[in-house]
Amino acid sequence: MNSESLRFLQAPLKERYRAAPESALITLRASGELGAHGITCKVDTGRAIAEAGLHPATGGDGSALCSGDMLLEALVACAGVTLKAVATALGIEVRSGRVAAEGDLDFRGTLGVAKDAPVGFRAIRLRFDLDTDAAPEALDKLLKLTERYCVVYQTLNASPALGASLRRA
Repeated sequence: MNSESLRFLQAPLKERYRAAPESALITLRASGELGAHGITCKVDTGRAIAEAGLHPATGGDGSALCSGDMLLEALVACAGVTLKAVATALGIEVRSGRVAAEGDLDFRGTLGVAKDAPVGFRAIRLRFDLDTDAAPEALDKLLKLTERYCVVYQTLNASPALGASLRRA
């Protein structure tokens, strides 16, 4: 896909969202079923069932997916798609590339071992390794716009309002 094709594809969407801003507001959903055996949760991804469980650092045996890994994978996926879209829009040729995310966790927090240890990631690092001849200024712009428009990156960066509820089935 080139920048002209991308603009043609997105133009009617952008126009609709400008004319009727409420049409741009959607609710994405995810759901899962608690595992019948062991400490797991089966999440329907729309393409397959992903079974998440305890990380080995919290007592898991490593046979189930770790939700922390899945969070980093969502960041990699979103950032990779966003980078490709931004590069396409800017006309920056990216022959190939890799996206990697890594995050630091202190499992004392989630296991309740140390009250001063946070539950969750302390830091997350996102890296792109690209095969491109683009000028450094173009790559700086590419990174800045990728950060700006990546939904998962911005969600992690700006912490949306979050709540939980529990009810009997």
